Amino acid sequence: MLIADLDGLRLHYRIDGDPDGAPVVFSNSLGTDLRLWDKVMARLPQTGLRYIRYDMRGHGLSDCPAPPYGMGTLVRDAELLMDHLEVRGAVFVGLSIGGMIAQGLAAKRLDLVRALVLSNTAARIATRAIWDQRIADVDAGGVEALADATMIRWFTSSFRASAEFRFWRNMMTRTPAEGYIGCAHAIAGTDFYTTTAALRLPTLGIAGSEDGSTPPDLVRETTDLVPGSRFHLIRKAGHLPCVEAPDAYARVLTEFIAAQAH
Repeated sequence: MLIADLDGLRLHYRIDGDPDGAPVVFSNSLGTDLRLWDKVMARLPQTGLRYIRYDMRGHGLSDCPAPPYGMGTLVRDAELLMDHLEVRGAVFVGLSIGGMIAQGLAAKRLDLVRALVLSNTAARIATRAIWDQRIADVDAGGVEALADATMIRWFTSSFRASAEFRFWRNMMTRTPAEGYIGCAHAIAGTDFYTTTAALRLPTLGIAGSEDGSTPPDLVRETTDLVPGSRFHLIRKAGHLPCVEAPDAYARVLTEFIAAQAH
């Protein structure tokens, strides 16, 4: 177990792959932890690349400060972790809120980010009114109050019928209410359209055809803000294609990383 003490915040992280390899950093979605990437890790090249994952604040084994959190704070957490690990020029892979962190980090510290993967994310996700309602629901009934509706948005019906599905529902409902609320505030207050449109670095957008949280057109719209970007649609997958379609996800990610001569 690896813990980084970042100005008093303890973040849990993990490193896989080649210890001397080029860095690839992964940032997960709201309501999940670094295990989100387990299936993909098993399918990525194990030589030449060093894979760094972490639990954002309020999630997994990381500290859970009192909410609300700002997106700038979440971006700074990633920044401090990469500085702590002396990582520069990484391919940064962010899914959902992790993709928002990726956009903010690239705008703030281009020395840390060589290329972006914006997976199932957007420059702005939903509306403040929607997030305010979700925050109120969690405040009243815990994360369990949102679980069933979220699972429908996240996963295809066939995956929801599988034995594995229960694991992902459990992961979400075991997220501390304070951590979920804190990150929900960060998403509600974020609009990166202007920020992301100013980025100039290799960018890949990934979407799931059945994603009810960040539909493909929304992901494509954000990806297209970056000149020269690429977009890839994974069919028969929802909001977490790294879980539902890990072979396809790992393939497109590996091709993108290789194209950067990383």
